Amino acid sequence: MGVTAMKRRLRGVVLLVLALLLTATAVVLLHGEAEGDADASAVAAAPPFNASRVRAVSWRPRIFVYRGFLSDGECDHLVKLGKKKMQRSMVADRNSGANVMSEVRTSSGMFLNKRQDPVVSGIEKRIAAWTFLPEENAENIQILRYEHGQKYEPHFDYFQDKVNQALGGHRYATVLMYLSTVEKGGETVFPNAEGWESQPKDDTFSECAHRGLAVKPVKGDAVLFFSLHVDGVPDPLSLHGSCPVIQGEKWSAPKWIHIRSYEHQPISKETKGCSDNSARCAKWAEAGECEKNPVYMVGAEGAPGNCRKSCRVCDS
Repeated sequence: MGVTAMKRRLRGVVLLVLALLLTATAVVLLHGEAEGDADASAVAAAPPFNASRVRAVSWRPRIFVYRGFLSDGECDHLVKLGKKKMQRSMVADRNSGANVMSEVRTSSGMFLNKRQDPVVSGIEKRIAAWTFLPEENAENIQILRYEHGQKYEPHFDYFQDKVNQALGGHRYATVLMYLSTVEKGGETVFPNAEGWESQPKDDTFSECAHRGLAVKPVKGDAVLFFSLHVDGVPDPLSLHGSCPVIQGEKWSAPKWIHIRSYEHQPISKETKGCSDNSARCAKWAEAGECEKNPVYMVGAEGAPGNCRKSCRVCDS
């Protein structure tokens, strides 16, 4: 074999090796994408904020409905994320601010991370555009599931306890997104809304929905309502609840927005009184709740949290 032929064969081997390496790299990259953001990147987003799709359903309290705020793909994506980690929903204790289980709220739920993926990030930006409120003032999106008979008795989204009030202030506004259409029941009802008696209702509304101004859960729609007056005073007319589901299953996603930054708040690092107020603090901390739920777990200046020892923000 001549020198020229040997060089040609060697060049062919090198090219073949390079081709195999590039192919393997492409496979790894594609596999990594499938494991990561492939699902999120394939979800079609709803159009940008469109004021023509919003209508006011009440001025006392201020309630607005946005038709088609989320696309079907976005709804399905949020439900898929929620199914991975559903737990019994809690309520905030009126005195301590601790998350406690109560029969007034029988749904199950979980919290997403902020900017968890492109779909979640896009929805968060759209909420900020609609409400004119900063993203940093909002809590993480919560995913809720209501099965047959499950409900949430009428309640306020602003706080009764001083612990939660110290962390971002009162909840100023709520954006409640519907991720499924409920066949019957599951309405969001406002018992104290002025003039609710004049809202036309037929037999497709549940008995619960006849006790106040009611919004039916329709997949992709969102409700924006304000728990405070424009001067920051709590509005008792904002009392609201979730009617029991009669037929079907209700998936929803509330986004609570505070009067000041909730994402960037001064965390208390005091060394005195280092303790946990619950035997479950260690497990919660291990599950990442110190970062996901700092309101309850860690606390802030002047309002220490309930799991400071497990979150390691104090000296034991």
